[in-house]
Amino acid sequence: MLKGVHFLLTYKCTSRCDHCFVFGAPDAPGTFTLAQIRRALDDLTGLGTIEGVFFEGGEPFLFYPILLEGVSLAAQKGFKAGIVTNGYWATSPEDAEAWLAPLCQAGLSSLCVSDDPLHYGEQEPSPAQNALVAARALGVGVSELRTEPPSVGQGEGGEPAVTGGVMFRGRAAETLAPSLPTRPCGRFAECPHENLADPGRVHADAYGNVHLCQGLLMGNMWRTPFAELVAGYDPDAHPIVGPLLRGGPTALAEQYGVAHAVEYVDACQFCYEVRRALRDRFPECLGPPQVYGAPE
Repeated sequence: MLKGVHFLLTYKCTSRCDHCFVFGAPDAPGTFTLAQIRRALDDLTGLGTIEGVFFEGGEPFLFYPILLEGVSLAAQKGFKAGIVTNGYWATSPEDAEAWLAPLCQAGLSSLCVSDDPLHYGEQEPSPAQNALVAARALGVGVSELRTEPPSVGQGEGGEPAVTGGVMFRGRAAETLAPSLPTRPCGRFAECPHENLADPGRVHADAYGNVHLCQGLLMGNMWRTPFAELVAGYDPDAHPIVGPLLRGGPTALAEQYGVAHAVEYVDACQFCYEVRRALRDRFPECLGPPQVYGAPE
C-alpha cells in the first residue's frame, strides 16, 4: 500500500555527485512551483492512504521559500512532513537553527541529512553534522544518510565484491561503475531494492512523473489524477515492471532483445543500461531525460 510520496522539489543541486541517481547538478532544470505543490497535495488527500511526504532533490533548500510553504501545506493536510538534504546551508549549528526554526514552526517532523565522504570528504565538522545538531536541539526527528565510496572486498567463493552502498544507476552507472569488478549478468534475475509489485512510496517530480524507481515511471500525475494513477497501476501489465518482476533486468533485456554487456557491477547498473536503451520505445514509462543524463 502506498503510504509515502517523496517530492523531488528540484533536480538542481549545489553539487554534481558521482553517485547521484538523478544527475543532480547546479544547472539542472525541473523545479516545482507552489501551484504544482498545492495541486499534488490536494490529489494525495484524495488517495486516503498517504501518511507522510518528503521534500528532496537535487537540493530542496536551494528553493527555501517554496520548501517552507510546501512543508506548511503538507502539515496542514495532516501529512508528516520531512526533508532530505545535503545540509550545505548549515555553516554552524547556530546558523542551522535559523534555517530550521521556521520549518519546525511550519510543521517539519523529520530531517534526513547526507553525511558521508562522497559529500564532504574528511571535513570535520561537516555542514551535515551542524544540521543534525541543530535539528536535535529543535526536537526534530533526525537520520543520517551515509553512502560510502565504493570499495572492493572479497565475496562468497573468494570473488571480488563491491561494498559501500552505492547503487549503480544514474550518474553512478557512468562515473563509478567502469572501474569496478563485475559479475555475470545472468545472476541479476530480480530487483533487489524496490517493491515494484506493491510500492510503499514513490517519487514525484515537477514534470508530473511518478517514479517507482528513479527513471521508472508509474505514470504522470499532471495527466492522470494521483488517485486514479495508483488505482490503475497494474504491475504485471506494465511494459517495464512486468518483465522485472518475472526475472529482473535479465528478463527485461531478453523480452525486448536489448543488446547488452556480459557482466555488470550490480543489478541496478544492468537495469539502468537496459532501461536507457528502451527510453525511445517507452517514453511514458522511462523518464524524464534528466534522470538518464540527457537534457530535458
